[in-house]
Amino acid sequence: MGIIEKIKEIEAEMARTQKNKATEYHLGQLKAKIAKLRTQLLEPPKGSSGAGDGFEVTKFGHGRVALIGFPSVGKSTLLTMLTGTHSEAASYEFTTLTCIPGIIHYNDTKIQLLDLPGIIEGASEGKGRGRQVIAVSKSSDIVLMVLDASKSEGHRQILTRELEAVGLRLNKRPPQIYFKKKKTGGISFNSTLTLTHIDEKLCYQILHEYKIHNAEVLFREDATVDDLIDVIEGNRKYMKCIYVYNKIDVIGIDDVDKLARQPNSVVISCNLKAAQFSCAVKCILLHALDACFPHTPLNFDRLLAKVWEAMGLVRVYTKPQGQQPDFSDPVVLSADRGGCSVEDFCNHIHRNLIKDVKYVLVWGISARHYPQHCGLSHVLQDEDVVQIVKKKEKDDGGGRGRFKSHSTAPARISDREKKAPLKT
Repeated sequence: MGIIEKIKEIEAEMARTQKNKATEYHLGQLKAKIAKLRTQLLEPPKGSSGAGDGFEVTKFGHGRVALIGFPSVGKSTLLTMLTGTHSEAASYEFTTLTCIPGIIHYNDTKIQLLDLPGIIEGASEGKGRGRQVIAVSKSSDIVLMVLDASKSEGHRQILTRELEAVGLRLNKRPPQIYFKKKKTGGISFNSTLTLTHIDEKLCYQILHEYKIHNAEVLFREDATVDDLIDVIEGNRKYMKCIYVYNKIDVIGIDDVDKLARQPNSVVISCNLKAAQFSCAVKCILLHALDACFPHTPLNFDRLLAKVWEAMGLVRVYTKPQGQQPDFSDPVVLSADRGGCSVEDFCNHIHRNLIKDVKYVLVWGISARHYPQHCGLSHVLQDEDVVQIVKKKEKDDGGGRGRFKSHSTAPARISDREKKAPLKT
């Protein structure tokens, strides 16, 4: 029996099992077994050598965004309109067969946008080259899930389920659970609050399923069984996801209003210009629309602003001593790519610069007054101006004339130059 058949058999057993107090331990063990089998499913086959036929492209720019969705929902059209890169679009499904990258120029930054082939149900099991598509999305900073507004809401649930099956957690934060394996001492179970979803016995059974008999577990929040399994696996990635509903020009005003008010959601239309849209729908979208340009696709400006907010990019401008700041080419930092402190800023310019920094002067939102003397641990905000003051180089001579702190003669007497003997 293969791994996929084992997973389906366990899922069928979980569906037959009633959920109550007596069966929660059995269901917890079944969830741990499924997580182990799915991890084995993602591992490359034994004996394989060399790289597979994936869609990976070289990282470029200050961030990476992946477009994920079912076939024929408008991903290629969205890439072409946002980046200017041509991606073939047609009336039939699976027009895009490989990964097509493009660059979005927004707020003096470059954001790489990837148009991936459409995925289908069962992509986590390898159907329709779904593993290659999802592997590329794991390397991105955020995910844009493109959905057809005229289709049912089940498409969003199917895509979320397929991404979670391969270890992606959308719009979630890592659980506050401390877990550490030990060589001896048994299992130490502690919590800082009352747990309602899991107890000590269930935790022991899940750890024994992973053949872990010596470990330390500390719960800092009321976590669930799935959260504990994610911490034990250790290969989960927590990403931000924006749900983009395309083709809103084919549905009614009430449906557009409902979709626009959902969290982490943006409604757009690639084929309809803003000037062609009715005033009534514009009023509905006022809470999600900053400005509506009449000659651009509907709500694209709000989509770009949402992507910028989710990525959390920080632009820092440099100021040489005695000169005006350089606002043409900012240094772009990110909390997900190294950090946003002054130390990260110095390392981004040159790795040896931090040794010569005496202090920095900061102008901007993060400064309490202008300018503020800051150290290396100061956290920078967007559009801050930074001037680096370097240490003065010490004079090797240590003074001049009779004020020299040390002699220039060799340290050893045998190395000193011998004087000529006196003439008699």
